[in-house]
Amino acid sequence: MKAAETLQLLDSPQAAALMEKLYGREAAENTGRYRDMIGKFQKTFGDRDILMFSSPGRTEISGNHTDHNHGKVLAGSINLDCVGVAAKNDSSKVNIISETFQQEFTIDLNDLEPSPKKAGTVDLVKGLLKGFQEKGFQIGGFDAYITSNVISSAGVSSSASFEMLLCSMLNRFFNDGRMDTVAYAHVGKYAENVYWDKASGLLDQMACAVGGLITIDFANPSTPAVEKIDFDFASRDHSLIIVQTGKGHADLSADYSAVPSEMKKVAEYFGKEVCAEITEEQVIDNLKAVREFAGDRSVMRALHFFEENRRVDAEVAALKEGRFEDFLSNITASGNSSWKWLQNCYTNSDYQEQGISVALALTELFIEKKKKGACRIHGGGFAGVIMAMLPNEIVDEYVAYMEKALGEGCAYRMSIRPYGAICVNDAV
Repeated sequence: MKAAETLQLLDSPQAAALMEKLYGREAAENTGRYRDMIGKFQKTFGDRDILMFSSPGRTEISGNHTDHNHGKVLAGSINLDCVGVAAKNDSSKVNIISETFQQEFTIDLNDLEPSPKKAGTVDLVKGLLKGFQEKGFQIGGFDAYITSNVISSAGVSSSASFEMLLCSMLNRFFNDGRMDTVAYAHVGKYAENVYWDKASGLLDQMACAVGGLITIDFANPSTPAVEKIDFDFASRDHSLIIVQTGKGHADLSADYSAVPSEMKKVAEYFGKEVCAEITEEQVIDNLKAVREFAGDRSVMRALHFFEENRRVDAEVAALKEGRFEDFLSNITASGNSSWKWLQNCYTNSDYQEQGISVALALTELFIEKKKKGACRIHGGGFAGVIMAMLPNEIVDEYVAYMEKALGEGCAYRMSIRPYGAICVNDAV
């Protein structure tokens, strides 16, 4: 489908309905994004048979730091996304222009070895291409013009969104759509693990690829159990707000790595690898010896793991049964556990820098005054973002309140979209 025909498709009632599902109140604005990208692709690569693609960012609603110990998570795809216009080029070259990050590069399919530094977008894309081959799928040359409004460094998975966008392109162009979205996630994990040397799990990629509100059980990490939850927060007149508290200045790598390793240290006492293989009762019954073996913070983090798993189950049940206030209570309990038990709201290496803690304190004061809503840390923690779930009637007041304290543009109102990584043409 050439550019003119694709633009006509965007004018159709079917496309308008899809844009409404993907972007809600910003449907018209985002349709304009696609139009803009089509024009830029045509100007750069010529008038070709093109397809449009979209892959969302994600929000972690509950299940803070549980996936790496084979626990449970409640997550959702959001209305911020990575959008691409692409076409096959019948060559051995992949040409990508990333408008958002001002990158333009070419990858030769005959050279998919990572660079010595194992970092950056080129290595990541090489890893995705190699991941397809490793799983027995086909790859080929294509041209892509990409843009993204998924907030970078805000815990909403801008990298995973980009990865899943490219997976949808490779699947559609060269594999007739045979690869499922769970396999996309494994390819993204492979690329980060092998081509970035980043010990990431599957949470970010799964939430971006599958789409909608989902619960994931990582008990078997090679084939995690994924269930879609049929619930729309808008139906309860609530919105999800992400607040960017400011990037921490400390190197947080050690803080992030310590969380899974300390949980696993507790499991090691019982001869197991991860906390999903032991029980809370075992830890409590052997508490003195476990504390001596693993340390007190390790014990606290393991206890958080067990209770957070139960909360995910309780939240899923509450949503299915229409008990929305119980769901919100568990969001609050999750946040309290992350703050007190998991202890990932600030780094001990720079305890005077507590952007997360300040934002949570301000939000808790606001919620206490209004007697409505819930909040918790969002994502890895130590610095970055928090999440609030508030009635729509007080969202604007909350955003103004937080922007006054933390700076204009710090708060983002989001919605859960029902689609993960898709070829837009096929969904219309």
